[in-house]
Amino acid sequence: MTVLFSRTLKLPCGVELPNRLSKAAMTEGLATAAGIPTAELARLYRLWSDGGAGMLLSGNIIIDKDHLERPGNVVIDRPPSPQMHDALVRWATAATHNGNQFWAQISHAGRQTQKMVNKNPKAPSAVKLGLPGGQFGEPVALMIDEIHDIVQRFGICATAVKEAGFTGVQIHAAHGYLLSQFLSPRSNQRIDAYGGDLANRARALLEVVASVRAAVGPDFPVAVKLNSADFQKGGFSFEESLQVAQWLQEASIDLIEISGGTYEQPKLLGLAGMEEEEKQNVAQSTLMREAYFVDFAVAMREKVSVPLMVTGGFRQRAAMEQAIESGSADVIGLGRPMCVMTDAPNQLLNGLDELPRYENSLSLFPTWLAWLSNLKVLKAVAGFAVQYWFYGQIDSIGRTGAADPKLTVFEASKQTMALQKRLTKN
Repeated sequence: MTVLFSRTLKLPCGVELPNRLSKAAMTEGLATAAGIPTAELARLYRLWSDGGAGMLLSGNIIIDKDHLERPGNVVIDRPPSPQMHDALVRWATAATHNGNQFWAQISHAGRQTQKMVNKNPKAPSAVKLGLPGGQFGEPVALMIDEIHDIVQRFGICATAVKEAGFTGVQIHAAHGYLLSQFLSPRSNQRIDAYGGDLANRARALLEVVASVRAAVGPDFPVAVKLNSADFQKGGFSFEESLQVAQWLQEASIDLIEISGGTYEQPKLLGLAGMEEEEKQNVAQSTLMREAYFVDFAVAMREKVSVPLMVTGGFRQRAAMEQAIESGSADVIGLGRPMCVMTDAPNQLLNGLDELPRYENSLSLFPTWLAWLSNLKVLKAVAGFAVQYWFYGQIDSIGRTGAADPKLTVFEASKQTMALQKRLTKN
């Protein structure tokens, strides 16, 4: 059955993926304060390239330095300098040396920009992120000319990565980042051409797709990461996601990665948000449903023929094989396991039955304080703290060439926050 993973996948643009396993996009935090890729970032991706995935997706490459997903993001917000171009070339060379694809995930954080980066980030509307802790500031609604500028920046970034040797791009329109904010009626309360009905809310995304396609040409892979839903009351729904997916297919997208949730409702991490989850009208499939979004992929397959990638929760080889064999997923995205097991794709290809669920043994609180995780606010804090442990593993691989499984969640949180402070002070 492992032969299923070994199958190539021909994309609409004509490019072939060597196999059906992909390293999903995960934030690295390994760029300089100026957003330039480092030797550590190249080392990390060379190891992932050695790991056997047919495709690697980069973490957020940000198109505006004032709207980072986190300090340490790579930033391409203008045609690159010779220094920046050379650093991008070194990164792309390392990430493709095993003959795999390496795609740049291009993004703008919008209102999900931390206050330490920008106290007043730009967003579709002045709707503040509903999270405790004061990490995010008061957003300011974008002017029309600023939206047009952002659209062009996506194209500039796509040009830069193509010229540096990346083999594709993915436009990030999920997880509550800027383009996802435009899609949601909860965060987009505009009354102009970029707000209101779904066609208007999708306008920014479709203009970005057109800008990127014009920049890279017809034979270069262009993908979109799209929420199946926001899972929030009054947010972007699955019915709307189906329609947007059809528009994306008409716009000559080569692959759609299906995900879901936002910082407020972190379904993408398998975590509960501060508010009750808004259930979506999607039938449960007969597939093994360890993956968070496989049912949405099954339903979306009925509406579009464009290749689909599903990320989130996959650990059992049997479940991955079933998703591919049924046609509900063309590509399987692997995230957290690859933060420790960089060769997870090769191990699956060689017959490994199941990848570890490291998150099941991680906690911010010691055993005697585990009851604190039952409190809604602390549960959310603890859930995000566990993510810092995975940040710590990525950092360790980049800096030393190996993960550090003995790292505690508490220490990882301290290290991540200290690094972010250093980067914002430089």
